[in-house]
Amino acid sequence: MAHSEVRDDIVDRVYNRVLEGMGLIVLHSGHASKIFRKICGTNSDRLKWREIGEKERIWVIEPGHPIANGLNEYIEIPHEEMYGERFDIPKPDDLVFISWFEGGEVFRSGCCYNRGIGKVFYFRPGHETFPVYHQKEIIQVIENAVRWASPITSPKLTFGNTKPLENISKK
Repeated sequence: MAHSEVRDDIVDRVYNRVLEGMGLIVLHSGHASKIFRKICGTNSDRLKWREIGEKERIWVIEPGHPIANGLNEYIEIPHEEMYGERFDIPKPDDLVFISWFEGGEVFRSGCCYNRGIGKVFYFRPGHETFPVYHQKEIIQVIENAVRWASPITSPKLTFGNTKPLENISKK
């Protein structure tokens, strides 16, 4: 509800940290946050939604992805808010989950992005009136996502005008 109140300088700091290797996990309505919109370079708050507590089935479409580790073929949520396509985001680097809702809509519910040397995961489930964050499979996805997005030890990257590594002979 207060996405617009986050200061732009804080968004810029988080954005730069992601590019430098920090992971970012965005849950449910976080798709409308300033940081997710900046990361995606789009107006990601454009989608369909309905809040009547219908069944959702989250299909695992990349079973070999680390975020899907330990899950069955799908996760069923008995009562959830529906989000439906078209979702105004760029094509994910990896799409791990797709949701189907009882009303017939589908949604890209588990999207992975690489930004700089950081990793970003968007996961759709979650609503203040439905207790989905207590469901063991949802907890498993979030735990897996945290491990996947965790920073790794990598070489320090250099940008801009740099000196040569070797002596360059002038002819």
